[in-house]
Amino acid sequence: MAAVEVCVKAATGKPDTLGDCPFSQRVLLTLEEKKVPYEVKLVDLDNKPEWFLKISPEGKVPVFNGGDGECIADSDVITQTIEEKFPTPSLVTPVEYASVGSKIFPAFITFLKSKDASDGSEKALLDELQALDEHLKAHGPYINGENVSAADLSLGPKLFHLQVALEHFKGWKIPENLTNVHAYTKALFSRESFVKTKPSEEHVIAGWAPKVNACHICSLDT
Repeated sequence: MAAVEVCVKAATGKPDTLGDCPFSQRVLLTLEEKKVPYEVKLVDLDNKPEWFLKISPEGKVPVFNGGDGECIADSDVITQTIEEKFPTPSLVTPVEYASVGSKIFPAFITFLKSKDASDGSEKALLDELQALDEHLKAHGPYINGENVSAADLSLGPKLFHLQVALEHFKGWKIPENLTNVHAYTKALFSRESFVKTKPSEEHVIAGWAPKVNACHICSLDT
C-alpha cells in the first residue's frame, strides 16, 4: 500500500510553508494522534496546480489519499475514514458530546467581521464559550473526559484561530473567568501533535486579513 498523503493549504505567499487552514490541521492532528505515517503536499490556493484540480475539482483542501488511490475531500469524511482505516487508538467522540463547541467557530467569524458593537455578536460568542466552559467543568479536561477525541481535534484548531485573530484585529481575549476553557486550550495547544501541525500566528493573521478588511471596506461604502 502506498503512503498516506494529505493535501493541505500552503501559507499565503509562502508555498513551501504550512498554511492556516483549521480543517487541514484537524486531519493532520488525527493522523498524528494515531501515529499514522503520512506525506504532506502543500497547495498554493492562489495558484492551484493542475494535478491538484484533477483530484479536487472544486479546488478545496484538505484532500486525503489513504494509499488506495481514492482521493477524499471534506474533513468530516476524511477523519471518519481515518478512524475506520486506523481504529487504534480510538478517537471516537460519544454521540452526546459530538456537537460540543460546534457553534463557536461561526460565532467567532461573525464577531470578527462585525463593525457594530451593539449587534450582539460578541455576546453570542461569549454564550458559546460559556457553554463550553460549563461542559468542561462537568466532563473535562477534554470534551470526552480524560482522553482527547475527535471533537477536540476539530475544535482545537478553530480555538487557535479565534485566539490569534481576535487579539490581533480586535484586541479581544477569552475572559479570564472561563478558567476551564483556558485550561483546555493550554492542554490542547501544548500537545506534541498540535505543536507539530499548527500554523504560525503570522500566517493565521494573514489568512483572516482579507476577510476582515473586506468587511471594513463594505462598512465604509454603506
